[in-house]
Amino acid sequence: MNISIDVREQELQTTITLAGEIDAYTAPKLRETAFPYTEKQYANVVIDLSGVSYMDSTGLGVFVGLFKSLNANEGTLKLVGLSDRLKRLFDITGLADIMNINSVAEGGV
Repeated sequence: MNISIDVREQELQTTITLAGEIDAYTAPKLRETAFPYTEKQYANVVIDLSGVSYMDSTGLGVFVGLFKSLNANEGTLKLVGLSDRLKRLFDITGLADIMNINSVAEGGV
């Protein structure tokens, strides 16, 4: 039960690439790493989930918190690279209706 978190800051956006599992054990590490990037005014954060093999409700809670923090600071959150399983999780919970989610990872800004 590990998670790998790679952060790449560019001029117009911060890209966070995740690999592994997001659960009650790893979610605090994700929260601690990602939240500082959501607290900047007008931040654009892209999270690549193409390497994530599993996520539970604790992980969903982290993404809701990131989304709320970015909205409060007039920023944007985009989730990319979701597997069919993760996309379904966001669809079932209704989060796909309020968050910017693309199943395929995209290059560039």
